[in-house]
Amino acid sequence: MAHLQLDETAGTSGAFAERLVHKARLLPSLPDRPAAAALLDSIDDGICAFQAETPRQPLVLYGAGNMGRLARDHLRLVGLDFAMVIDRQADRLAADPAWEGVVLLKPEDVPASVKAGSLLAVSVATSAYAPIEAALMAEGWAHVVPFYDLAESFRDRHPLSNGWFAEPLDTVARAHTKDVLDSWDDDHSRAHHLQFIAWRRLREEWTFAPAPVASCVRFFIPQIVSTLRKDEALLDGGAHHGSVVEAFLAQTGGAFSQIMAIEPDAESRAHLERMVGALPENVAARIEISEAALDAVSRPRRFHSGLGYASQFSETGQDTIRSTTIDSLKFAPSFIKLHLEGGEYDALQGAMETIRLHRPIVAVTVYHNDDGLWKTPLFMMEHFENYRFLMRLHSWCGTGAVVYAIPQERQDIQ
Repeated sequence: MAHLQLDETAGTSGAFAERLVHKARLLPSLPDRPAAAALLDSIDDGICAFQAETPRQPLVLYGAGNMGRLARDHLRLVGLDFAMVIDRQADRLAADPAWEGVVLLKPEDVPASVKAGSLLAVSVATSAYAPIEAALMAEGWAHVVPFYDLAESFRDRHPLSNGWFAEPLDTVARAHTKDVLDSWDDDHSRAHHLQFIAWRRLREEWTFAPAPVASCVRFFIPQIVSTLRKDEALLDGGAHHGSVVEAFLAQTGGAFSQIMAIEPDAESRAHLERMVGALPENVAARIEISEAALDAVSRPRRFHSGLGYASQFSETGQDTIRSTTIDSLKFAPSFIKLHLEGGEYDALQGAMETIRLHRPIVAVTVYHNDDGLWKTPLFMMEHFENYRFLMRLHSWCGTGAVVYAIPQERQDIQ
């Protein structure tokens, strides 16, 4: 449970202010199946002291990396302004055109009055949140929050969904979650699943000492890389600007048969086309770019475009497009990657014939909605025959969670 602290200096009035601090918990060993079940009970019986944050001014962003740029664009799209951006590398980043016209300061250069009176939204997910929060509060910041918790207040205008809070599990959901915990192939997966749930349910930052957040390239954990063949056919669902295509080319050394890169957002697809167009001709010739929007069935759906990697099916969108299924693509993948901003569960339902026939490796993000707590992994575990299932966290604040499914027959390939 979060700790409550009273701060006499917060705010401009000098009045006491309540300050909730995120609890960090370090567990020394990996959980086996019985321990994982007990830890799940302890999480789900807890009470979350946090909720989605209501924005107020002055608003300041902490972090000018990729997530900081996403936060900047997000705020502008929902019509909110921010006073400045704080980053420990502010001197170096000041020359970056991405931050032209923005006040960019190092932490030590921020006036005490700004620290006391501002809402500081931390736009960092590549490092643990709790130590960042503690350091910033020690430096005098009165109100520090994760940006994704703030973004939950704008869901009626912007569908970014990385900051959702999980409700307590009912009896059936808790049983299903325990089934998933029991079915992971290793205790490392159980540790990362529990870490994911603890943040989503309680906003507690759990860390298992033997299972740090994965530092390898997302979608290419060692257990995947060791099974790759020289004739892989990648279906990249949610290709965005092509970063996974580039990682796949690096991991295979260009030895692959075909790539289908799927991106329904026109702006992102234009970036993808430029990236592929700059590749050597013999590589680019084996890459097909598709504007398909993956779903369980083909149907008209509202789509919110122009949001970069946050573009997705959403009732907030202005476009209506016809979705399609992986099975209808008539593509024979040996590797399927899905990063669809919450649409992964539906896309998997529309891929079952393809998976049955071709038995691909499958890597699926599960952190955009509560399907990831148990529904998506359980569906995979119940419908993928003779597969091995792993879960890895690739970033913090309940993000970067990926479920990996590896066909058993791949295990002997090195």
